[in-house]
Amino acid sequence: MMTRREAAKLIGGTTAGLLLPADAAHAQAKRESSMIARAIPSSGEKLPVIGLGTWQVFDVNLTPENEKQLGEVLSLFVKLGGRVIDSSPMYGRSEEVIGALATKLGIREKLFLATKVWTRGKQAGIESMELSLTRMQTKRIDLMQVHNLVDVETHLATMRDWKAQGRFRYIGVTHYNESAFSDVEKILRKEKLDFLQMNYSIMEREAEERILPLAQDRQVAVIVNRPFGGGDLFSRVRSKALPEWTAEFDSRSWAQFFLKWITAYSGVTCAIPATNKPDHLADNLHAATGQLPDAKMRQRMVEFVAAL
Repeated sequence: MMTRREAAKLIGGTTAGLLLPADAAHAQAKRESSMIARAIPSSGEKLPVIGLGTWQVFDVNLTPENEKQLGEVLSLFVKLGGRVIDSSPMYGRSEEVIGALATKLGIREKLFLATKVWTRGKQAGIESMELSLTRMQTKRIDLMQVHNLVDVETHLATMRDWKAQGRFRYIGVTHYNESAFSDVEKILRKEKLDFLQMNYSIMEREAEERILPLAQDRQVAVIVNRPFGGGDLFSRVRSKALPEWTAEFDSRSWAQFFLKWITAYSGVTCAIPATNKPDHLADNLHAATGQLPDAKMRQRMVEFVAAL
């Protein structure tokens, strides 16, 4: 089994690959054009099926050392064709760090910025969303989401107004726990949304029962959080060899195995694994290239992981 670092090198994912000669740059451009993308149902705009989460890993003070590392992560993310980067006021300094680095690197227009409102009351929500725009150093956020359905109807009303004004391009809601799926279902049926963000992984499959099919029926794009089960999946497969048959769907690491299983579901628009390591980022993004497992293979993957 390849390590994540070895797999990353296969797609030019080391930090040394940030400055590329002409031949390597051409190969990289070819990779980018082949990244699997899915359309947002409400607009038809396509997004790569792998994005970048920022919970914990971007909640830092920007020292010279971690500014360099996170700058390499964002630069590489864009170079390899990534677009969706997701944050929240709940994630501490994450929005501020994204805004500062995106501005310094000159990559704002290449990113699909998603963040959230996480408070109660109309005025508090307005102040929170204004602050997100300021922290992210932008006049327009691509996707604003109601974090964990907190005061959801109040905030959706404001968000619709701001979308009409062009301050948001898309609006949606989020949750991270299956215990909230009944509430998520009610909102999906009642409200007109562009996006739903929710937890879904090879060992957290409850969303397949009602939520994912409903999102497809309602023409709502789906962003998947907790794609690695909060890291629990890596604990499960630690020291385990990757099966040889994973080569049938171009998987070279456990991270790609888990991400390809998710993105093979046609109703998933994008999965957002979080990382602050350039080699892990490249490894993750490789899951957006090559073949995806079919339904039969996805079931085989479930059974294999369940038996470990």
